Amino acid sequence: MRQVLGLLVLALSPHAAGAFLVHLATECPLAANGSVLWFSFAFVFNKNPLVCYNAGHQRFEACDMGLLNDVAQQLTEVLNRDPHWHQRMARGRQDCESQSQHLWAHTGQRQRPPRVRIVPTALSNPTGAVHLTCYVWGFYPAGALVSWLYNGSPLEPREPGSLSMANGDWTYQTRVSLLATPKQGDTFTCHVQHPSLPEPHQEDWSPGLSPGLTVKVSAAVVVLCLGLILFLSGLVCWWRAPPPAYLPLAGHNYPRGST
Repeated sequence: MRQVLGLLVLALSPHAAGAFLVHLATECPLAANGSVLWFSFAFVFNKNPLVCYNAGHQRFEACDMGLLNDVAQQLTEVLNRDPHWHQRMARGRQDCESQSQHLWAHTGQRQRPPRVRIVPTALSNPTGAVHLTCYVWGFYPAGALVSWLYNGSPLEPREPGSLSMANGDWTYQTRVSLLATPKQGDTFTCHVQHPSLPEPHQEDWSPGLSPGLTVKVSAAVVVLCLGLILFLSGLVCWWRAPPPAYLPLAGHNYPRGST
């Protein structure tokens, strides 16, 4: 590596290159099944590829065809004569194939099930219409299918389906809205299909309190009633209890019952 950098300094000094940046770039693209498509390696000078490695011919080739072509040709000859660099390219290809499968298993092939929630928004109109939005988030891979059911029957989509949007944590989110005029007893269901789910997930919404919220409110009312009963019982027992008898302090000779 020092020999290559020294050659670059000597070759670029007549061009009055001044300050420059040289870095090594390795590329290892993967196919949809995780297999390696190709392996590439390049010396990059000031963001411009200078010398590239041709994996098919197993040789270094000049990438720059402009002002630095002579420098690229000289560097190519040095690299092709050095067996160390050819061994390094062979190891790079092997590392790419071995490490990519492990990485792909933990990234490209992983699955995370979606989380689903329906949020109703009442509209200010006399018809009682409600804007229902089904939020689906935290799933991987992309491609969740979201649809609406009305009392168990599929509804035709009234607006274009939302595309999955990428989050910053390798998950996706999407949402689908529905304008409805619910009546008492109606049930609207957000139906979600995703490869991570063994069967579709369904989230229900009905006018009034949801079943889960109804259970929570009922439990809270029962606990509150029990607390009030215990409090009133204790208050009544305290009120009805007789006052404690008077006991003189030690050292006092007051006869019992005197004032």
